[in-house]
Amino acid sequence: MNVMGILFTNDANIGDLTAKRSIASIPFGGRYRQVDFGLTNLSWAGVHHLAIISRFNYQSLMDHIGDGEEWGLELGEGGLQYITPYANSQTHSYRGKLESLYNALPFLEYGKEDEYVFLVDSAVTYNIDLKKVLADHIKSGKDITVVVKRGVANSKRMLDLAVTLNENKEVSDIVVDYAASPEYLASLDLFVTTKKWLINMVRECMAHNAFHMDRDLILGGWQSGKVSVNAFEFEGITLYNESVQDYFDNSMALLKPEVHKDIFERVHPVYTKVRDRVPSYYGADSSIDNCMVADGCMLGGSAKDSILFRQVTLAPGAHIEDCVVMNDTDIGEGAELKNVILDKNVTVRPGAKLIGTRNNPIVIKRGDTV
Repeated sequence: MNVMGILFTNDANIGDLTAKRSIASIPFGGRYRQVDFGLTNLSWAGVHHLAIISRFNYQSLMDHIGDGEEWGLELGEGGLQYITPYANSQTHSYRGKLESLYNALPFLEYGKEDEYVFLVDSAVTYNIDLKKVLADHIKSGKDITVVVKRGVANSKRMLDLAVTLNENKEVSDIVVDYAASPEYLASLDLFVTTKKWLINMVRECMAHNAFHMDRDLILGGWQSGKVSVNAFEFEGITLYNESVQDYFDNSMALLKPEVHKDIFERVHPVYTKVRDRVPSYYGADSSIDNCMVADGCMLGGSAKDSILFRQVTLAPGAHIEDCVVMNDTDIGEGAELKNVILDKNVTVRPGAKLIGTRNNPIVIKRGDTV
């Protein structure tokens, strides 16, 4: 089955962590980026014709993905393409995914052999067999399939899209931008449809001044009877990184063996850009307890329940607990950190003390010195 993919990278804003990068570029899980999970899922499904749509702050993303070789993709005709669309409106403001897809129509129309399209967002992390999703979509005979997850809706979390299912597992209600109650299943912002149908609907929606995929195409089309919607229920672990608190909580969750295994091994291993480094060095007086440690680290102090990315330096006498420490960060002697997110290239002076809480972690911006 010939399938192409569209991956969106900018539809979430999580404060300082996305000030200079897209959500897709955020480091996650010690050596990965958010985008790695979507790219890997698509690659294992046999998708080799892929467009990455990014509206701004895409340089870091392009540096990471490069020519796409690590994911079985290649830049050039028929392979991986970067699309950076500006809106057609006079204000050049972004008005929704449908407008981005409208600007990507030349890419969609190019692959004449491709029959189906996966639409993937980068803010949600999961390890899924997309071949099963495609098979379920074809079997359903519906216009579009949305992948959903039970147990996310809690009447508090604002959801982009959520559905309820009847006894026949068919969609009985759809809501958007709503703190849905627990009987609703939350969308993973993952869809599959036919390329021909998507192209026609994008053109029709734009002609009617409709720009939002969830509200205008899915909800509006379903309510009017013009769009039939199938729901595929995903049973694996799903991590929504849509806020700083989400990012911190989900990072800490990776320290649980059952979560780590599901996210990184459930269906397939996760690919990322290869960066060979020397093994991490553990000093004679270091103490590392329940941590994820990437390669190239120099560890002389103590760390507990933390994630350390590549080439982190933890000086003797320093102690960190419940922290996320990104690449090339130096933590000086005697420093004490708890419930802190350190972005890349941060310098923590000797003796510094930073104490956050689990419900309000401290974020230190990329390149800062504290």
